[in-house]
Amino acid sequence: MAVVGALRKLDDVSVLAESLDPADETAAADAFLADAQRYRRELLAHCYRMTGSVHDAEDLVQDTYLRAWKSYKGFEGKSSVRTWLYRIATNTSLTALEGRQRRPLPSGLGQPASDPTGDIAEHREITWLEPLPDSPKEDPADPSVIVESRESVRLAFVAAIQHLSARQRAVLILREVLQWKAAEVGEAIGASTAAVNSLLQRARAQLDAAQPAQDGEVAVPESPEAKDKLARYIAAFEDYDMDKLVALFTEDAIFEMPPFDGWYQGPANIVALSKAHCPAEGPGDMRFIPITANDQPAAALYMLNRDTGLHEEFQLHVLQVRKGGISHVVAFHAGDGLFASFGLPTSL
Repeated sequence: MAVVGALRKLDDVSVLAESLDPADETAAADAFLADAQRYRRELLAHCYRMTGSVHDAEDLVQDTYLRAWKSYKGFEGKSSVRTWLYRIATNTSLTALEGRQRRPLPSGLGQPASDPTGDIAEHREITWLEPLPDSPKEDPADPSVIVESRESVRLAFVAAIQHLSARQRAVLILREVLQWKAAEVGEAIGASTAAVNSLLQRARAQLDAAQPAQDGEVAVPESPEAKDKLARYIAAFEDYDMDKLVALFTEDAIFEMPPFDGWYQGPANIVALSKAHCPAEGPGDMRFIPITANDQPAAALYMLNRDTGLHEEFQLHVLQVRKGGISHVVAFHAGDGLFASFGLPTSL
């Protein structure tokens, strides 16, 4: 306990390491690792931005802490513990991304909008972008909590940066989200300041091309507008009144549902898709639990299984609400522990 107390009082933990006998070094490393757990959530978000996968991010955070524990003795305290952990997490992510394909959404595959009355094609061989469960709101007065833009974990941003190379992603996130200096980024990824600036410039240009501008700010989940739109969205589906959906969407709204590769644009096409392909037969077949994901309003959909009489996990809808209505919905199909990652039951 004395080691833990000392670690929490010292930002430069290497001073403590030098003062310990070799027999105490493991205890000091264990204490350091326990204290460093306060950064776990923000490191998870960082690795999620890099990979687009919650499951991969969780593995990378575990690997980050393992590497930090093993190399703790050599930590020289030239930076804060938090900065050191981010450097390890970034390089661990870059290594993991070597040779991997990006994680897209259907609208990012480069194909035109689909016919809502046509066949839908499922492609589970594609490694699709995954949603991020929101954490409980941290105390903003806690200095260990990162103050980062909410846009950096939203689906539109994470999907857009999937178009970048791994190094471009790293530079963009470290510079734009974490507000590191170019020299700090270069030191972290082993590049010159000039190279970092060049990577950032190219990343910004590609990001602008991949993320078309839309009118109005995105409404946060706790806003009255977002709450109202989510409640009306849920009511329309649960009442099996698809026509009510028309009034909820913006004119250029997009609806997509990985692992199906089609995407649909405009209120009329979204409603036509729901009528043509929704397996529900009437009111009561669908039940929703409102949640949040990627700092956006969301809802878990349970579909009635007439054989069992249970409403079973079906889709997780993540909504983007802007002025004028719902501008984007990504309906992730259940499976691979998706509902469990949000702490949701598999059936009601």
